[in-house]
Amino acid sequence: MFKKDISASPKQKLKSSVQRSLRQSLLSTYPLMTPYIDEILPKKASLESMKLPDRNTLYVLESEPLFYQQDTAGLLPHLRLVHRFPQAFPTIRIDRGAIRFVLSGATLMAPGLTSQGGRLPMEGAAQSLEEGKELDQRADEEGRWSRELAKGEPVVIMAEGKQEACAVGILVAGTAEVKAKGKGPVVEDAHFLGDGLWKLGAE
Repeated sequence: MFKKDISASPKQKLKSSVQRSLRQSLLSTYPLMTPYIDEILPKKASLESMKLPDRNTLYVLESEPLFYQQDTAGLLPHLRLVHRFPQAFPTIRIDRGAIRFVLSGATLMAPGLTSQGGRLPMEGAAQSLEEGKELDQRADEEGRWSRELAKGEPVVIMAEGKQEACAVGILVAGTAEVKAKGKGPVVEDAHFLGDGLWKLGAE
């Protein structure tokens, strides 16, 4: 989605009512962000938005990119935010062989996750998120998430042998289905390290 370089456009300050609704939306999408929300989005903060190509909007706080959104779709974290708060987002892991494809903007395919170096949620993982237990989900030492992730859910993509996340996107297939089928696309149009959105954040 952001394969080409993006030039910065003028920023607009957001009304406090808009900031409040964004904050609520973030917490309902990413419950694990709850302990960090005041650090990420302080109540008195002055959040700004910037229009990007393809009907995307980037939300920025004191020139630090936080989230982006396409049209009225869900909010997705900028990789800089993921690197600051890695424990706040559900993850899957690709094997070494898939890294260069993901970092060139290719669709993430199932074999990169089902191979030995890949990591999908643990065997016997909960099928959904139990109410009241949202903060209990996490990755184990092996990097396997504690519940299955559903189609349409945002996910952070880790890479074998790397400490920091390499991409973020929306699942086009649930993790249980990926395990069962072992083929087909898993994440399309991801925001990845080195893409236009990443470089824009570096200015």
